[in-house]
Amino acid sequence: MKKITILILILVSISCKKEDDNAVPAYIEINNIILNHSSSHNITDAWVYINDNLQGVYELPAKFPVLPSGKHKLRIKAGIKNNGIAATRVPYPFYYSYIEEETELLANTNILITPEIGYLESTNFFIEDFEGAGIDLETTAISDTSIIELNNGQNQYGGGILLDSLITFEITTDDLNNLPQAGAPVYLELDYKCNTQILVGMYINFPQSVLEKDLLWINPKENWNKIYIDLTSTVSEAVGADFFKVFIQMKRNFTLDTNSVYFDNIKIVY
Repeated sequence: MKKITILILILVSISCKKEDDNAVPAYIEINNIILNHSSSHNITDAWVYINDNLQGVYELPAKFPVLPSGKHKLRIKAGIKNNGIAATRVPYPFYYSYIEEETELLANTNILITPEIGYLESTNFFIEDFEGAGIDLETTAISDTSIIELNNGQNQYGGGILLDSLITFEITTDDLNNLPQAGAPVYLELDYKCNTQILVGMYINFPQSVLEKDLLWINPKENWNKIYIDLTSTVSEAVGADFFKVFIQMKRNFTLDTNSVYFDNIKIVY
């Protein structure tokens, strides 16, 4: 009888120990996500999947508990603020995931991970980084001035515009005639700083007409910022369009002596 009682106590003890191990979380810490071969990004979140199930979305830097312990497949996707809006966070569709097939998660133990990711090989670009011989941007007929190339003397290039006595500035990309539709993602990536609002939109060129569509007003930023602007629905809804042009526009704010905007790393990504 005593042997049976001892055996039961041992089994209960083992069972409790397993339950306790599963009840005590491991911790994952992610301070930042590295984008390979690029210094320009605004990755704000980590979308964390364990065994291909979404564990959660965490604003960086982040430290969070994970249950249960043991070896698990870990996937991390880089997240952004869609159109620069904090309430619309999404995993950026053009970055590939960071994956560890077997991550050892130990109860009450902290694991520091610095994911490295990059653009998918299938990604296409229109890029103006102001480092070539010319600028692949057009000044439109409504513009009072043109963009100027800037160099800070440290091999860092960009474009700038100043409005003081002038009223309107507008540039467009070259013709974009191979953008995918049917819901395939299309984004504008833009590095900028400005002391007044600027407008981003698209000219949609149909065989017999041109439609101007305003998309997003960007608020002033004193320091350099990067924004990801979602063009997907605008492009997909334009069935029958021959080509597109993305425009950036600034109108004179007369409450300021001089209106200024600076650009770099303008990308149409699809």
